[in-house]
Amino acid sequence: MAEGDRTVHITGTTPDGRAVSLRPLLAVEPPWLRDFDNVAHEWRRLFCEFFGVFFLMLAAAGPEVVDAYVPGSVSRSLAVVAPGLAVMAIILALGSISGAHLNPVVSIAFALRKEFPWRRVPGYVVVQLGGAVVACLVLEALFGRLALLGATEPAPLVSDPKAFVLEAILTLGLIGVILGTASGAQQVGPLSALAVGGYITVAAIWGGPVTGASMNPARSFGPDAVLGDFNHFWVYVLGPLVGAIAGVGIAILLRGGGGDPSAAAAAQGTLGELVIRERPLSQTGAEEEGKGKAP
Repeated sequence: MAEGDRTVHITGTTPDGRAVSLRPLLAVEPPWLRDFDNVAHEWRRLFCEFFGVFFLMLAAAGPEVVDAYVPGSVSRSLAVVAPGLAVMAIILALGSISGAHLNPVVSIAFALRKEFPWRRVPGYVVVQLGGAVVACLVLEALFGRLALLGATEPAPLVSDPKAFVLEAILTLGLIGVILGTASGAQQVGPLSALAVGGYITVAAIWGGPVTGASMNPARSFGPDAVLGDFNHFWVYVLGPLVGAIAGVGIAILLRGGGGDPSAAAAAQGTLGELVIRERPLSQTGAEEEGKGKAP
């Protein structure tokens, strides 16, 4: 554990004031899950991120490729909805294990909010990029290099600086939704998947024709890496990164410096111990003990 980290058990209270653990009952967990936070088991989280981005990439780039392979088979409205629905499903399926970031700038945003350990960020980013590349290789093997493998590029007559600004704005909204629904103040739980997927769909409706509405460096990296064309890639790295940093700034303005246990559970998953750097164990324990006492 890095210096300054604190490991805490996340608890809640029942309506009658009794303290209860939010972690799964250890009695029903297989032995290999009981030590889930052990760094030796980090591969489970990394595999979930790889697996999630792989299928997200198929949903994001696949419609364009398939429509080029079978003309008229996938309308734009369906292509816009597919990534949002995929994100909803992936968050619900994998969020409890890895947090289902699916996006390098989401991992960075959670780390800036002190709700995700910085030491895990590089691994997450690498597997997210890898999942996108493998998905594009699969599309290429099945259908050939059609529709630029769903690459995100600025529309004709749209300059790279203008595309950069739009990607930053779109990502600002995405990070705002993610951090907002992960906040303990909202307590929306699984409904966060609906909010995030819905925002991605809305952003793609109006931003897609201009930039492809990537908001995700991994989503843009996959096709560019397979095609070997990085002419516009900086737009889809710096734009989302600037938007994410701005989103974290707004979250700090609205909800404080971060380190909220509920948000950490959303960022890190709920199967293992949570690492929170904002509050020491003694303070957190005292707060939880106070919450557990009946009035």
